[in-house]
Amino acid sequence: MTSLRAMPRPALVPELNIDSLPASLAFWRDLLGFRIVYDRPEQGFAAIEREGVEFMLEEYDTGSAERRGIWDTGAREKPYGRGINFEITVAALTPLLDALSRAGYPIFFGPEERWYRAGDHETGVRQFLVQAPDGYLLRFSQSIGRRPVGQS
Repeated sequence: MTSLRAMPRPALVPELNIDSLPASLAFWRDLLGFRIVYDRPEQGFAAIEREGVEFMLEEYDTGSAERRGIWDTGAREKPYGRGINFEITVAALTPLLDALSRAGYPIFFGPEERWYRAGDHETGVRQFLVQAPDGYLLRFSQSIGRRPVGQS
């Protein structure tokens, strides 16, 4: 489904090169609950959104070789996105974990509960990591509160 967005776009929208738009949408949309904001299937492109988080997905081989070269910074080999993980804050982890489990999709790490120091307090999250079909590492995070530093 294609729709146009009435609200302004976020200040940062990562665009991920992918091998197959149908395979990526089966993961991002069907398993993780992202919706298509707009798409150009004939170009292997879709902009997706979930809870205010947006990504653009684009098949690497759909553009001209000349245009692709503009974005290439090195050899392209899987897993893509090595050295980065995208933290995606969600209201609840359980529906995502359940959907991935039902599909037999592997969890890369977690779930776990972790507390991070942020100034004079700690912020708690429940989180897990999953790899997208092309190798991008996604860290889904649900807030579990805030507490003073050193309180367990």
